[in-house]
Amino acid sequence: MVATITAKELHDRVQAGESIDLIDVRTPAEYREVHATIAKNFPLEKFDVGAVLAQHPGSTPLYVICRSGSRGKQACEKLAAAGCTRAVNVEGGTLAWDQAGLPVVRGRKAISLERQVRICAGFMALAGGLLGIFVNPYFAGVSAFVGAGLMFAGITDTCGMAMILARMPWNQTASPSSSAQPTASSSGATKNCSTQSTASCCG
Repeated sequence: MVATITAKELHDRVQAGESIDLIDVRTPAEYREVHATIAKNFPLEKFDVGAVLAQHPGSTPLYVICRSGSRGKQACEKLAAAGCTRAVNVEGGTLAWDQAGLPVVRGRKAISLERQVRICAGFMALAGGLLGIFVNPYFAGVSAFVGAGLMFAGITDTCGMAMILARMPWNQTASPSSSAQPTASSSGATKNCSTQSTASCCG
C-alpha cells in the first residue's frame, strides 16, 4: 500500500524547516504550466528509478506529486518495486496543492494529459463509428478497441494511451531557459523556471 500525505501537511513540514524532496512526475509541459515551488520534474513516461534515487539519497521521505494522484501512485509503486520504501504520494496532486493556495510557479498554459486522452479516444471512437457506417462495417472494431482500452485503463488505473501521448513533442519542453517567465503566485514575486532543477495514469 502506498503511503500518502495531504498537500497542506507537506507544506506544514516545509514551513517547519524540514528538508523536503518532492518530485513531480507529470509531463514537462504540465510541469511548466504550474507546479509546486519545491518540486523537481521527473516525468513518469521517462521515470528512471536509479536516477531519482541517485539525486535523492538518504532515508528521509521522498514525496511524489502529479496532477491528481494517479501517476504519483504509479511512481511510488515503481520506487517500491526497486526497494525504496520511503516514497510518499501527495493526495490530490498539484490540483490539491494549488487549490489550497500553496506556493506554485506558473508558466505557459498546456492541455492536461487527461484532456488529451479524452480528445484522442473520442476522435478514434467517432472515426471508427462513422467509417463503420459509411465505408466498411469492420471499422466498427476501432470503436470497440477504444472502448476496451478505456475499460482496461479504468480497471487497472493505468493508461497506455496516456503514456504514448506523454512522449509526444507538444508535451515536452525544449529547455527551461526557453520557457516563458512564470510567476510564483503565492508571493507575487517573479520566479524563473530555469532556477528549478529539472530532469530531462493521467492524474
